[in-house]
Amino acid sequence: MTERATQPGKSIVKVAVSASAAAAIEWYDFFIYGIAAALVFPTLFFPADMPPFVAQIAAFGTFAVGFIARPIGGILFGHFGDLLGRKRALAAALLIMGVATTCIGLLPSYQKIGVAAPLALVVLRFAQGLAVGGQWGGAALMAIESAPSHRRGFYGSFVQMGVPVGLVLANVIFLLVGQGVSGESFLVWGWRVPFLLSFALVAIGFYVQFHLEEPGEFKRVAPASTAAASKPKGLPLTKVLTGHLPEVLLAGGAFIANNTCFYIAITWIVAYGAATLGIPKETMLGAVMTASLAMIPILVGCGAFSDRFGRRGIFMLGAVLAGLWVFAMFPLVESRSLLLITLAISVEMGLLAMMYGPQAALFAELFPVEVRYSGASLGYQIGSVFGGGFAPIIATALFAKFQSTLSIALYLCAMCAISFFSVAMLSIRARGEAQAGAPQSVKA
Repeated sequence: MTERATQPGKSIVKVAVSASAAAAIEWYDFFIYGIAAALVFPTLFFPADMPPFVAQIAAFGTFAVGFIARPIGGILFGHFGDLLGRKRALAAALLIMGVATTCIGLLPSYQKIGVAAPLALVVLRFAQGLAVGGQWGGAALMAIESAPSHRRGFYGSFVQMGVPVGLVLANVIFLLVGQGVSGESFLVWGWRVPFLLSFALVAIGFYVQFHLEEPGEFKRVAPASTAAASKPKGLPLTKVLTGHLPEVLLAGGAFIANNTCFYIAITWIVAYGAATLGIPKETMLGAVMTASLAMIPILVGCGAFSDRFGRRGIFMLGAVLAGLWVFAMFPLVESRSLLLITLAISVEMGLLAMMYGPQAALFAELFPVEVRYSGASLGYQIGSVFGGGFAPIIATALFAKFQSTLSIALYLCAMCAISFFSVAMLSIRARGEAQAGAPQSVKA
């Protein structure tokens, strides 16, 4: 794509910052669930006589439900986002997430309502998954399609910053609440505070709906998209699955490493450090928070570098380095040293940022505008299901069987290899299109 569709400079910054803020709070909601699943939910939402290991697996199982829902959310919101507009779909996703997360904060425990408690938790987690499945595509495309084509990597990285910012917010709130109340009070009501604060996301949803403009690039094809709504053969999902299925699957493969390694670092390692190694949970959460802060400038830098040097090379280098570092990460955590634990997680998160920074622009440029929301969202969410969704469960099962984190390191390395070869295949396909005379949509 060679056109340089832009909006005025101030408008681009406003859109990028708004999309980043929306993504940050949305991911905050998604992450506080992961932290609670590691530290609180095994005790509160399952029978007291359930073995701790089984309760932990069950809690991580409810965590995985959100990932199963994400592709459905990607399809649902992608459909309406391509037909009706990016900002409408994004605003709806934000509203759903805000309401679902607030309701989790109000949910009675197993001791109060029995089996209805975990069932309600699963339903609300599913709603979270639907929302985050639609949020990423809307936020990313609001920023990317409002930016000049030669700065899409940079502005797309603003949305990617929502992940570490949301994670930092989630950890800060949990740390503050945990230190401000007794352990007993934390289990009774303190854990609910981070969930109830997420109601602020509803206000952001209204702001997006009433104060942001649709990206100019989308507006130019909106009439055609609207006309297609009355023709089943013209539906965005149908077009994506019939004309761009390889790109969707390869995008999903490209995201597997990032998602798997990330959720092991922020959920399973926290549970492993606290429950198995006896490290205070504040130490583990502090290390994760520091690593997330360090991730932010790397995300922006790699996004900007991808505008100049290409997306795929930076992405593939990040996959190789992240896959190698996992063999050092676990021994460093097992040292029980705050400094080494922080180093272990920070380096891994920084290497993941090499992939995640350029990813929004890379995925967007795989698809034409009229099906971009559907295609980019579906690829992203497929990767999230097969990556992060089951990662804590797989890691818990591997450790239970082998009593060693080496098996988990091998698992993560394999995921990084899948992402490396997926991006390599995207490169091969792009070169083939160029040689055949087709327009090359992805930066080399």
